[in-house]
Amino acid sequence: MRLQYQNIARLPAIMLAIAAILNSNPASADSGSGHLMHTDRPDGHAPIGVMAEHIHREGETMFSYRFMHMAMDGNRNGSTRITDANVLTEFMITPTQMDMQMHMLGAMHSVNDRLTLMGMVPVVQIDMDHVTRAGGSFTTRASGVGDVQLSGLFKLFERPGHQVHSGFGVSVPTGSIDKRDDTPAGPDQKLPYPMQLGSGTYDVLPTLTYNGQTMHWSWGAQASAVLRVGHNDENYTLGDVGNFTFWGARRIGERVSASLRVGAKSWGNIDGADPELPAPTAMIVPTADPNRRGGDRIDLAAGINVLGTHGKTAGHRLAIEVGLPVYQHLDGPQLETDWTVSFGWQFTPETR
Repeated sequence: MRLQYQNIARLPAIMLAIAAILNSNPASADSGSGHLMHTDRPDGHAPIGVMAEHIHREGETMFSYRFMHMAMDGNRNGSTRITDANVLTEFMITPTQMDMQMHMLGAMHSVNDRLTLMGMVPVVQIDMDHVTRAGGSFTTRASGVGDVQLSGLFKLFERPGHQVHSGFGVSVPTGSIDKRDDTPAGPDQKLPYPMQLGSGTYDVLPTLTYNGQTMHWSWGAQASAVLRVGHNDENYTLGDVGNFTFWGARRIGERVSASLRVGAKSWGNIDGADPELPAPTAMIVPTADPNRRGGDRIDLAAGINVLGTHGKTAGHRLAIEVGLPVYQHLDGPQLETDWTVSFGWQFTPETR
């Protein structure tokens, strides 16, 4: 059953209602630790697969590097896995697998205790393998800078053991939407939508995040979206995206924590079409069909955070998270996700 956008839209209101209840009764918000939120502990940040999930104290700066790998193998139509032969009865070409690697450089700086500014620059590489009805095979590749993200995170309230903040960001269309490669149709062909590095539009990025802590446990939830604005220069708009995720983590000593996270994602089909990918092209390969790009997915992810606490390691945090889909429903045929892994390094210099 498809996740409904109106249900995702209700999540921020629910989280704000919880925040209002906690804010109206500070005693009930006291976790027993006697402190406000602590980021200087291994579970002081959310799992590395969640972004814009924490804010900083006044004057703090954090630098980060994330590496994400997503592996897709085989096609799915709705919730049913289908074979390459099934796809080739309708199309002349089918993708068989795709690997996407993303390197993301980020920085956060807190203007004051309530406002943190954030920027992220992604570098992306995508490889997609195909087979043809005639029995041939080929691979297309695209790489370069993706869409840069700029955001502001604003603390709504904080009580002992509880914090809620909102975020408002903009995705700047720095990623290419004109990537080309050699295909059986000829050299330097326009690549289909999944092989492009950006959206081509200025996208709005709202978030709402709740974090909770006790002495040995932490948990949180985040609702976020990607809202596309207008059509790009190629006369199409990628589908809007809705995300909701929640997680729990347990401290294992002073330096290590382990986490478990569930994430739900829903994304729409493309509005419009690239003039270089007209209807006849969409009948050749499903990745060129704007009406076969939407879907829903629920993931389960496990992670570990390691915090440096002494000497030269102080302020450094290493994290890894591995995710597997437990549910997928795709407007296919469309490549399904097999697994994802995220690795990250975060560094917060000491403030004096």
